Amino acid sequence: MRSDISLRSSLRTRLLVVCVLVSLCSVVATAWLVVSVTAVAIGRERGQAIADDARVYDALVGFAATHPNWRGVEPTMRALARETGRRITLTDENRRLLADSDGEGRTSARSLPDTPSATVDALAVDITLTGGAHGGELSDRIDPRAVGPFRLTAEERATLRIAASRVLSCMHEGGGAAGVELAQAPNGRPQIELDGRVLDAGDRCGVDTLLERTPTEKRAQAQLGRLVNGCLVARHAAPVQLADDLTWTPSTARGTPNSRAVTSCISTAHRDQLSAYVAPAALLFATAPDRKIATFFDLSGANRLRIAGVTFAVLLITVTVTFVVGTRMVRPLRALTGAAQRMAEGDQDARVEVTGDDEFGRLAVAFNVMSSRRREGEQLRRALVSDVAHELRTPLGNVRGWLEAVEDGVVAADKSLISSLLEEALLLQHIIDDLRDLAAADAGALRLHLEDVDAAALLAQVARAHQGTAGAAGVELRVWSAPERPYLRADSLRLRQAIGNLVSNAIRHTPAGGTVTLSVRPLGDQVVFGVEDTGSGIGEEDLPKVFDRFWRAEKSRSRQGGGSGLGLSIVRKLAEAHSGTVQVSSVLGQGSVFSLRLPGPSTGQPEP
Repeated sequence: MRSDISLRSSLRTRLLVVCVLVSLCSVVATAWLVVSVTAVAIGRERGQAIADDARVYDALVGFAATHPNWRGVEPTMRALARETGRRITLTDENRRLLADSDGEGRTSARSLPDTPSATVDALAVDITLTGGAHGGELSDRIDPRAVGPFRLTAEERATLRIAASRVLSCMHEGGGAAGVELAQAPNGRPQIELDGRVLDAGDRCGVDTLLERTPTEKRAQAQLGRLVNGCLVARHAAPVQLADDLTWTPSTARGTPNSRAVTSCISTAHRDQLSAYVAPAALLFATAPDRKIATFFDLSGANRLRIAGVTFAVLLITVTVTFVVGTRMVRPLRALTGAAQRMAEGDQDARVEVTGDDEFGRLAVAFNVMSSRRREGEQLRRALVSDVAHELRTPLGNVRGWLEAVEDGVVAADKSLISSLLEEALLLQHIIDDLRDLAAADAGALRLHLEDVDAAALLAQVARAHQGTAGAAGVELRVWSAPERPYLRADSLRLRQAIGNLVSNAIRHTPAGGTVTLSVRPLGDQVVFGVEDTGSGIGEEDLPKVFDRFWRAEKSRSRQGGGSGLGLSIVRKLAEAHSGTVQVSSVLGQGSVFSLRLPGPSTGQPEP
């Protein structure tokens, strides 16, 4: 659980998330810009392509409606090719080349697409390609420009144009010319249009006269009527009478003609009548091999505005996110910098508030721990200097006092004085040696000469060395060892020093008549030395301080007894140097037990 929290809150993870978010925003914005602009470009290109196709188709259908064949269509196709950027090819229904906008005759049927763009047939117009042109005039799919025999002669057109001019002038004079225009029907007939609608009735200004059919139109209408009735006879249907607008009425009172048959025959007859006047159906191929869809890189005004807008948005998001994240990251660094500066200026209580569990949070915790240890170290240093000065002051004061007394002639420099001065010098030497040992241990320079040690024999040596001191103090010194003789790898001199310090401390704090017991026993893969006394004991609140330097439970008496206050500290350092531990348990007024645990074989002979 701890690792998951650290992973989620780590600085590296947050930086990675920020980079991913910024990159994702950039990619999404770029993709959106490309897709949207390209979609617009494709839409425009597609719309333009559809418009170009409709334009080409309508122009060629118009040519087919007004020409009996495709001869002479090349100029029209070349003009369309220049305007649309397409290559236009016409073939007959068997894919034989009729005309090519390229004009070089290099096109073959095999080089054309499998599917034509459209079929150009003035008598079967594709309504989807006309783009809504001609309105409802394509109800029978015949192009209205295909007039065939209904086309007026030049004389008829001239006569009708004169009549139309008179009508138009009359309307202008009458004040009703608003929205009135002169137009021309596909067959050349002049027409009067009012607001875009052809006037097809009315006797004002002679409009009815203008609407009368010419001989050419009457002959063509009569021919169409014969074709329609011939079709109806073939279908065993009653004949009809056709009007100019191709509506019909029964021509006899016998029976009602079949409406579906009449409609079909009118369409068929109309196509048959016009077929000789229009070009035959042809396949249209409109290709653009060298044309590419416009992309957003065309740098049009709209695209430049889009690019600028998206760039600004991404930049704004990036700057905002970077500023927010940077501020959150810099805040703890500033706090750490301030605390470090305060510490450099001597503030030993400099602390940083821990606000998270990321790298900055852990750094703040480490800084606070460092500050605490620095303060503790400074306090220990001051206490150590004070204690060392205090410990050295007493023997040096004694030496100086006796020497001044000798100098002043108050005391004679006899043997007893020299012995007293020697005792004080030895005490000073003892304190200095202890400090040197502690300094070596603190610096990791305490060297051990390991060898196979008989723990029981070593304990007996320590007891013999302190037997005289114990007897002088009236303390009984006992030695006990387990039946198994434990052995271990240790520095025998340093080990005797450590156990000797424990024995000296026990004798010093045990009143006359008391007992100090030395013991050794194997315990698993360890060897345990014990020093138990029946002395004054140590209070429970003082137990954690026992191994501190210059600490004494009874300071005045210990100083008189010659203790330096460093012996137990040396024991702890020597135990740690042997990868062991030292512990103490005590009951006030009953005595104390010190246990020195060192690694080693539990039983048996020394290791070879």
